[in-house]
Amino acid sequence: MQVIGSAMEPEKHHDYHLLPDSESALPVGNYLKNGRRRREGATESESHKSKLPEGTPVHRKAYLNKFALSGAILASTNSILLGYDIGVMSGAVLFIRENLNISSTQIEILVGSLNVCSLIGSLASGKTSDCIGRRYTIVLAAATFLIGAILMGLAPSFPFLMAGRVVAGIGVGYSLMIAPLYVAELSPALTRGFLTSLPEVFINVGILLGYISNYTLSSLPQYMNWRLMLGLAAFPAIAVAVGVLAMPESPRWLVMKGRLGEAKQVLIKISETKEEAELRLADMVKAASFSGHVSASSSSSNWHGQGVWKELLLTPSRPIRRILIAAIGVNFFMQASGNDAVIYYSPEVFRDAGIHDKKHLVGVTVIMGIAKTFFVLLSALFLDRFGRRPLLLLGSAGMAISLAGLGLGSKFLEYSNSNPDWAIALCVVAVCAAVSFFSIGLGPITWVYSSEIFPMRLRAQGSSLAISVNRLVSGVVAMTFLSISREITFGAMFFALAGIMAVGTVFFYYYLPETKGKSLEEIGALFEDEVDENPKALLS
Repeated sequence: MQVIGSAMEPEKHHDYHLLPDSESALPVGNYLKNGRRRREGATESESHKSKLPEGTPVHRKAYLNKFALSGAILASTNSILLGYDIGVMSGAVLFIRENLNISSTQIEILVGSLNVCSLIGSLASGKTSDCIGRRYTIVLAAATFLIGAILMGLAPSFPFLMAGRVVAGIGVGYSLMIAPLYVAELSPALTRGFLTSLPEVFINVGILLGYISNYTLSSLPQYMNWRLMLGLAAFPAIAVAVGVLAMPESPRWLVMKGRLGEAKQVLIKISETKEEAELRLADMVKAASFSGHVSASSSSSNWHGQGVWKELLLTPSRPIRRILIAAIGVNFFMQASGNDAVIYYSPEVFRDAGIHDKKHLVGVTVIMGIAKTFFVLLSALFLDRFGRRPLLLLGSAGMAISLAGLGLGSKFLEYSNSNPDWAIALCVVAVCAAVSFFSIGLGPITWVYSSEIFPMRLRAQGSSLAISVNRLVSGVVAMTFLSISREITFGAMFFALAGIMAVGTVFFYYYLPETKGKSLEEIGALFEDEVDENPKALLS
């Protein structure tokens, strides 16, 4: 096994047990009492440590299980599809506009339609994955996007192109929900942040590949280049459909279906020891049995996710309501930040800043893509060490400052008769900084958070509801960004987005608790009523 990070010396005091490498600090009371470990899902090594005297520091190293990593990578490959579409469309629209002779309004509809239609896939994905399983939902997502990519690549007209976008959008909706959910349910607690952020890493890899595709194919004849740009998205979809054959099913879904033997076999592969696998299985069975929808002793289950929407929307308990607010809130602010719109329309933004050559416009977006990919990978590597909250707050505050700087540069260029190099450079740096801070915080952490805070029986459909809000807001922003910017100027638009991110930072501070180092079965306790008695517990 491979060890993430480096070992750290424990604190001198004994109020917390520091977890080296992941740096999780948890109260002693949650772990040791009368020489026995209270924490559910403790591994074999932890059980031995529970015999130590109270107050003795407990060390856990975050081992990266190769089997879990392989499953996470294969599932996350699906996310390349969305990233590639975001990146490639930013350059392809320059050629589509001229080749098909369409208006700015049609461009907005074309770009935003994928996000709006992904709402359909997001809403349907929760129920689908509860019925047919996580693996086959990933296959369904890849197959749907494959059809959409082929339609777009062969499109002879704008209506045909729109049809491809609609189909591809449904596939993207499925992908966005199922990839992080599957990875979260497969991952050990101490490396879940890193593994569950891989879908966002792959989204950024896809964006970078889209930018490179734009730059490479832009010199081809206009009737051909944009069709190749869009059609190449079919290849990752084929790779996902083939790779899924090597992926295990989610052990938690298997438990919900009563297939405990299969769940145990998967857990043995993704755990350090057989004893740890049995303890994790016991926790999952307990959580599934507690839901009242699944019989832990049954060999099969007729549960297909029934009653979940009612519990989420009509009769939610106070903890479930808090979870919904947190999940929907983080997804809302992720897209209200305007990140996707900035990426989609970055050539328009840079053109407005004074860069007019198409090759240069596409070249600048490649630089932006490299910055995004680097910082999301950096965030993923440190997510289990520093935790979700610090990186999220850093990223959202950084975005607010960067967008304000972009607004300032745009406003100066708006009122300037010339286009000074420093103002153009400020806009380019500010855009790269904004997308980089997004990649540090909201980018990976939204998917991690959405997939880990819901209880087992509500996780798939709860995540699909939160991500549907994500897709809806993304579509609205993408389809109105240019129109609003033309009315109030790009500078004013970026100032407005900066204000939204400032509000988002405050929301994250008060409503999103830290979840690093905790099993999925433990996270629900963070939202229980006891939190009301000690508000600081929510922020610990």
